[in-house]
Amino acid sequence: MTKKYMAILAAGTMLATAAIAQTPSTTTPSQPSAAPATTGSTSPTAKPTIINSQKSDQFLASSFKGTDVLGPDDKKIGDVNDLLFDKTGNIQAVVVGVGGFLGIGSKDVALTMASFDLVPGTNGQSPKLKVSMTKDELTQAAAFERQKPPQPAAAQRPTPGGSTTMPRAPAATQ
Repeated sequence: MTKKYMAILAAGTMLATAAIAQTPSTTTPSQPSAAPATTGSTSPTAKPTIINSQKSDQFLASSFKGTDVLGPDDKKIGDVNDLLFDKTGNIQAVVVGVGGFLGIGSKDVALTMASFDLVPGTNGQSPKLKVSMTKDELTQAAAFERQKPPQPAAAQRPTPGGSTTMPRAPAATQ
C-alpha cells in the first residue's frame, strides 16, 4: 500500500512540477509570457518562475539527506547520503550509505526512488525510507561511482620518440 502511495506521490509531484513550470507567474498581470526553451540551448530563454512555498506533497532534498533506511525487518540498514537528479530536476536515484561504522568503511549504493516506501515517523520523528533489500544484499550490490570532473591537462613536452612525458621538476639545489 505504501509503495503504491509513493508511486502516486512521485507521479503527482512530476505532473504538478510540469504544470507549475508551464503556469505563468501571477505576481505581475502585465508580465509577458516566456518563450519556450530550445533544445540544446545552454542559456535559459524562459523567464524564471518563483515558487513561494512548499506543498504537502512535495519534499526538500535536505529533508532526505541523513534519513534512516530500513530493511524488510524494519531495522536500520543505512542512511541517505545523496540524491541523484537529472538536468530536468527528476530524482534518478537515492544514494544510500551501507556497512561500515559511523560512516567509516561504508559504501554507497544507488537505488531508484521507486525502490522505497515512505514510512511515517512516530512520536514526532522524521519519516524513514524502507527498502525490500537486506543489509547483506545492499552490501553485496555494486557500489555507486560518482562522476569525477575532468582534470586539467598538465603541460606536457614531446620526447624524441613522439610520445609525451610529464614535465620534470627543477632539480633541488643544496
